[in-house]
Amino acid sequence: MELGIGMFGDLHVHKNGEMQSAQQRLNEIIEEVKLMDELGIDFFGIGEHHRPDYAVSSPEIILAAAATVTKNIKLGSAVSVLSSADPVKLYQDFATVDLISNGRAELMAGRGSFIESFPLYGFSLNDYDELYDEKLHLLLKLNKEQKISWKGKFRPELKHQEVLPRAVDNHLKVWTAIGGTPESVQRAGILGLPVMFAIIGGSPSKFKPLFDYYREVYRSSGHDMDQFEVGVHMHSFFGETNAVADGYYPTYSAQMDRVGRSRGWPPYQKHQYDFGRSQSGALIIGDANEAIDKILAVQEMFGLTRFSAHMDVGGPSHKDMMKSIEIYGTKIIPKVKAALAG
Repeated sequence: MELGIGMFGDLHVHKNGEMQSAQQRLNEIIEEVKLMDELGIDFFGIGEHHRPDYAVSSPEIILAAAATVTKNIKLGSAVSVLSSADPVKLYQDFATVDLISNGRAELMAGRGSFIESFPLYGFSLNDYDELYDEKLHLLLKLNKEQKISWKGKFRPELKHQEVLPRAVDNHLKVWTAIGGTPESVQRAGILGLPVMFAIIGGSPSKFKPLFDYYREVYRSSGHDMDQFEVGVHMHSFFGETNAVADGYYPTYSAQMDRVGRSRGWPPYQKHQYDFGRSQSGALIIGDANEAIDKILAVQEMFGLTRFSAHMDVGGPSHKDMMKSIEIYGTKIIPKVKAALAG
């Protein structure tokens, strides 16, 4: 199982209520990815958002910058909002990152749980599902064919167009991100795409039927089970002791409330946080031993090939982020991999 880190580029909120600048956060992210690479962490993913509390609207630019200061870590989006993007430009951008990084780039496509990009780029939410389906098929066709002819509903027709540059080995690794709908699971299984499930609340065990369904559709669609890949993305943060959880709660809950206000959620409560941190919950926040046990438990439950620790919810300080990354890379990952190897 690969173990990596996902981020959204959350901006740190100072005690006076002011947010740090996007410039500062972007530079911190590059420093954090450099540390991940030095520690041997398997992959890094960065999400696309168009909100004032996030610093990153173009994951591919961050990944290109990270490629120049890293050597081994895989670099991907988490996610790229494919529904509001041009698949041609998206493929070209990630192929460019792939070339700069010597074949380490990945693209994770999502429909968009955050919808700010739809009005920004002139798309209607009434076309939410249809946009993603059409653009995903075009992206996969672009990934296979250098010269392409294609006609759809939402993008101008392509007539014998050559799409350049091409990724290393002429093929880009494409994942799809799923929040929990059976329709998305079915589509990914039929297409044979690796899936990242976002499990950020409730009990992970409730996702078991979706994992089983994905595996069955993948198998019944004739895909090679030796190539089967599935992962989870879970909110995570690590400290030397479990006391880190108490210190992190105000930061975490404040961000959940910022997001929740735009979605009509009630205020985030401490009992939700406490349940999330329990053995039955979806938060991996605490010391190394607690994290190791919980990561191994979800791996056993789902048969994961990848685990992504989403580590910057609410914008913890850069110092705390660096410490969390260090603990993950030096104390958690080695013991998880040793347990799986044994």
